[in-house]
Amino acid sequence: MIEYIKGEITEITPTFAVVESAGVGYFINISLNTYTALSAEKTCKLYIYEAIREDAYVLYGFAEKAEREKFLLLISVSGIGANTARMILSSLTVDELETAIATGNVAALKSIKGIGAKTAERAIVDLKDKITKSSVSENLTISAMSSNSQGKEEALAALTMLGFKQQDSSKVLNKIYTEKPQTTVEEAIKLALKML
Repeated sequence: MIEYIKGEITEITPTFAVVESAGVGYFINISLNTYTALSAEKTCKLYIYEAIREDAYVLYGFAEKAEREKFLLLISVSGIGANTARMILSSLTVDELETAIATGNVAALKSIKGIGAKTAERAIVDLKDKITKSSVSENLTISAMSSNSQGKEEALAALTMLGFKQQDSSKVLNKIYTEKPQTTVEEAIKLALKML
């Protein structure tokens, strides 16, 4: 069982990071919250969840233990797999997720791709007692991208990897960047996830 991987970030996108540790490059799936925390860093320490299946050995990494804890809670809910949990943590911060569950906000969870009304309700019922609003997580911020086109390309790549059609994603991103040119990659993806 891998607790964490600490090393040099050799590649990072809004959906994955490659971290080199002791000469080995690890391909680690990440959420937008973790991307935000790492995007300006050269090295990192990612808390790991290992998904070992017959056909794949997949690593999920989190900049904060609190985010990994919420991920583990989410995948314990029937109907929520690792990729859906990552999508939830890319759409909502840990605090927003805690608030949505604590207040029974089905609409907030239902607005995320792959989450229907029944799954959202089940998540709230299953996790309400396990998640306390008192747990504190750091606010993750990202500096604005210097170039709109670079930000748009990264956001488009992330949305495509998350399963959205490139043409639809591109239209939505164009609208977002036209209305608000200083939008960060993370903000653009979060807005796009709500609009797609």
